[in-house]
Amino acid sequence: MSELVLINVSGRDKPGLTSEITGIMGRYDVRILDIGQAVIHDHLTWGILIEIPDESKASPVIRDLLFRFHALDLQVRFAPITIEEYHSWAEGRNRACYIVTLLSRDIKAEQIAKVSAITARHGLNIDNISRLSARPSLNATSDGIACVEFSVRGTPQDLELLRADFLHIAGEMNVDIAFQEDSIFRRNRRLVVFDMDSTLIEAEVIDELAQEAGVGAQVAEITERAMQGELDFSQSFAERLSLLKGLDEAVLERVASRLKMTEGAERLIRSLKALGYRTAILSGGFTYFAQHLQNKLGIDYVYANELEILDGKVTGEVSGQIVDGKRKAELLLEIAEKEHISREQVIAVGDGANDLPMLSQAGLGVAFRAKPLVKESARHAISTLGLDAILYLIGFRESETNQGLKNAQLSPKS
Repeated sequence: MSELVLINVSGRDKPGLTSEITGIMGRYDVRILDIGQAVIHDHLTWGILIEIPDESKASPVIRDLLFRFHALDLQVRFAPITIEEYHSWAEGRNRACYIVTLLSRDIKAEQIAKVSAITARHGLNIDNISRLSARPSLNATSDGIACVEFSVRGTPQDLELLRADFLHIAGEMNVDIAFQEDSIFRRNRRLVVFDMDSTLIEAEVIDELAQEAGVGAQVAEITERAMQGELDFSQSFAERLSLLKGLDEAVLERVASRLKMTEGAERLIRSLKALGYRTAILSGGFTYFAQHLQNKLGIDYVYANELEILDGKVTGEVSGQIVDGKRKAELLLEIAEKEHISREQVIAVGDGANDLPMLSQAGLGVAFRAKPLVKESARHAISTLGLDAILYLIGFRESETNQGLKNAQLSPKS
């Protein structure tokens, strides 16, 4: 009868170790049932579960391995595994798998302690922990980017309560925590659609135009109530727009030139393009400013409101259908169909109540620095980092995106 043995190895990493050890096993026709390795600061932790055929006997294999590990100055532990233990473990691997992503300016032990406590309380076991962001400098500043990803397995009884627990401690510790199923679509998204105002750019353009028109306070108050979901978007949009009547057309260029992109926006778009993603702006703002960003970043699709101008003056009206929340959701589906992809492969990003319909349609909907109502209603939220943190939600390591950017050698209009 064959024997099952779990081997755990630790010590300083060195090239050729795996080849050398499995070469010894190969002489005895050993079967590999599971294998895993992690290296932290040049220190190796290596685990392998093997099946030794009856004719080989365990003792000679273990003896040869033990001698070699000793010669390599590696610590090793051998543990026999019963058939029953193996089958119980293997069956457990069929349970649902989820990804928990911890995003912070700097990863602290308390954050990991609280995240792991919640997963344990909800019956989830951590299979793997990986750092996706670059290793920090010892002189790191408060504007750093840090991400740790947990692969967990199990069947939580109440997913909504689990998400609520994560949301609570995220607010308590000023971090972001995303919880998503580890499905085939996670690293196979193909389209990312963005709101523009307060998402890709830090400002609300209509408020900027209102400042130029001398009605800033009136418009800003209406904008805030609309963003909070207190007012119907189309009605509030028409009311704000009417206050801009008579504004000189030359103001648009002046406002566009001073718009500041959100932290991480440029890096995110460049990375997405390097990785082959399609991108779109679906905005309740104005086409003039969306196209300004399109030219700067190389966005593929732009849908926004066409500001009507007559004799060099803003009329206080828009041409065509207003791009409100319902229209954004429709456009998301239309672009996905045109690109021949499923909506599960779409990421949507926005901050206001009128973005919730498109966030709910996307496979990954992200409320970015959103109002409380939006943050609580969306399945995922980023509040502490920049837009490029989205790359971590889809599982990319910083080294992968940096290499993609280097290989693509992208220019703003590529």
